[in-house]
Amino acid sequence: MTWQQRFFKNLFIWLCLISFSTVLLTNYFIPANAQIPRQEIRGVWITNNDLNVFKNREKVTEAVTKLRQLNFNTIYPVVWNSGYVMYPSHVAKQIDIQPFVFRGSDGHDILADIINQAHRQNLLVVPWFEFGFMTPPTSELALNKPEWLTQKRNGGETSVSAAGEVAWLNPFHPEVQQFITNLLVELAYKYDIDGIQFDDHTSLPHEFGYDKYTVSLYRQEMQKNPPANSQDPEWVKWRADKITDFMVRLNQRIKQIKPKVIFSVSPNYYDFAYKLQLQDWLSWVRLNIVDELIVQVYRDNLASFTSKLERPEMQEVQQKIPTGVGIMAGLRTNPVSIQQIKTQVRTSQRRGLGVVFFYYETLWNHASESFQERLAGFKTLFPYPAVRLAAE
Repeated sequence: MTWQQRFFKNLFIWLCLISFSTVLLTNYFIPANAQIPRQEIRGVWITNNDLNVFKNREKVTEAVTKLRQLNFNTIYPVVWNSGYVMYPSHVAKQIDIQPFVFRGSDGHDILADIINQAHRQNLLVVPWFEFGFMTPPTSELALNKPEWLTQKRNGGETSVSAAGEVAWLNPFHPEVQQFITNLLVELAYKYDIDGIQFDDHTSLPHEFGYDKYTVSLYRQEMQKNPPANSQDPEWVKWRADKITDFMVRLNQRIKQIKPKVIFSVSPNYYDFAYKLQLQDWLSWVRLNIVDELIVQVYRDNLASFTSKLERPEMQEVQQKIPTGVGIMAGLRTNPVSIQQIKTQVRTSQRRGLGVVFFYYETLWNHASESFQERLAGFKTLFPYPAVRLAAE
């Protein structure tokens, strides 16, 4: 063997060893459930309380720039709240539920402005269908379409939620399903959205479903009356499966328009969502209709917060799609310290989970710390960018 042959033989062996070592080191340092950086969710919800900021173009520019500088990557602006849409809607106008429209300070379309400014700075915009099937009993929607409402076994039509007393649209009624579908189709065609998000109110409290339409449908399919016990397992499953069927059809319709749009869900933890709200979001994920999941975990106690992150369904979903945690940044009447926020974010990040904050204004205001202290705290959360790709 010549010296040239020995040289190339030894070089080949060394290259193989380097390649093998690189693979080992890569697999050693990157956990199996680590998310691709571009998929990491770093978001904030924009609520009705934030409209004073976001109706002003200059303030929107300032807000989006601040979020980008802090390495956020997703904005979730509310578009459906209290029976009203937050943008000029032909669909809403057709059934007389849009006596007014939320417009910007110079008469502009707030949602369009948020989308345009966010996209200029490489942030995704995923409009948030906040109220789902929930609506105040005094809303034009409830008053104009009483046949769309469901009821309890005792005839009651309302429940008490964080939003106060609310009625519930019947998620099994074809006209209700068509109305919601039409709203989302309108959004998809009218705006350059990156996704659409449904939260814990795209559901139904277990006490409801005893209206005439639903009882008749249940009798037709099951040949018996609905159980008196609203938490009867078969009755819970029948109603939950109907909501799941609707969500499958809704996903298919939106994907026909924008195949890569993000179909996002932000529910409560699974046991609560399914048993008490008939929202079987784990089945939605298994049916491949959910593109990202944000589980709302609004807990002050760290042990309680952590326990929700370590549930088996969270670990299952995390292997399939980008998954995050909804973290409370504060309420006007209940501030949350920046220390609690940082601890919960770190706890989530250690488990490979993204985060979304509720809500924008309380990132900085209605807090016990000064604006500068809050800003300094948020600067430590995301030290590097995590770009998410926009829907095509």
